[in-house]
Amino acid sequence: MEATRKNMDLQCNSEFEQLEKVLVCPPTYMSISEIINETQKHYADDNIDESVASKQHRNFVAKMKEEGIDVISLEALEQFPEQVFTRDIGFTLGSTVFVSNMGSDVRHGEEQLFKNWLDEHGASYFALTENSIEGGDVIIDRDIVYIGISGRTSREGIHKLSEALPGVTVKELPIDKSYLHLDCVFNILSPTEALVYPPALRKEELDFLAARYELIEVTKEEQFTMGTNVLSIGDKKVFSLPCNRVVNEAMRKRGYKVIEVDISEIIKSGGSFRCCTLPVKRSNR
Repeated sequence: MEATRKNMDLQCNSEFEQLEKVLVCPPTYMSISEIINETQKHYADDNIDESVASKQHRNFVAKMKEEGIDVISLEALEQFPEQVFTRDIGFTLGSTVFVSNMGSDVRHGEEQLFKNWLDEHGASYFALTENSIEGGDVIIDRDIVYIGISGRTSREGIHKLSEALPGVTVKELPIDKSYLHLDCVFNILSPTEALVYPPALRKEELDFLAARYELIEVTKEEQFTMGTNVLSIGDKKVFSLPCNRVVNEAMRKRGYKVIEVDISEIIKSGGSFRCCTLPVKRSNR
């Protein structure tokens, strides 16, 4: 594990506090080049209409800015067809930014762009250089960090990260590798509520989560359209797809403002709002 220490103020302690600063990347060169999950498999023959994906992404960015979020765009490069999913290249835990060690060849090299941005802005970061771990498998809730054991994040990678997190509880959540990342089947909305797709997790882990949260179950159909992969921005506001009507209604009944934005072209590549955003600063104001 490589450490670089500087002085930029970045902070994230949960998935649901006020989102202030986030990194995105436009889907300029987005394409399905390597099947990563069932959603991509379904759309592989159609592939991605870049012009539609880019228009939808611009609209999503505009909506975040309307909510007062500082949205920073990384440079899109042709050699990285999945670069729009910035969540995977790193994660902020407390005041420390970690740069991922990507678990797939198609993603190798993307993390360097994140390092470049951190260096340019005088940020402090740890570069994870041993064993794979990706940000889509890392979900934080103040004193506990859930990390999915998946096809992209190894148990060894989790142990290495744990060594850098003294005093923090790390809970491993093994998932079926066909679902790619933990945030495709589990996501935290508040200190007491979470979204989950139960078939992707073992009973032991589901019981653990059920003891800590009121679990809002996502259907098979809406897991396919990334129903768990919402983005919480604070004040019980959540970005979600219009097509996920059941889960959106469930969240509204619990007092959430659901901001519906269509990024249906982007989800053909297997990720949605959480996948497309890398929070680097949240506050509890």
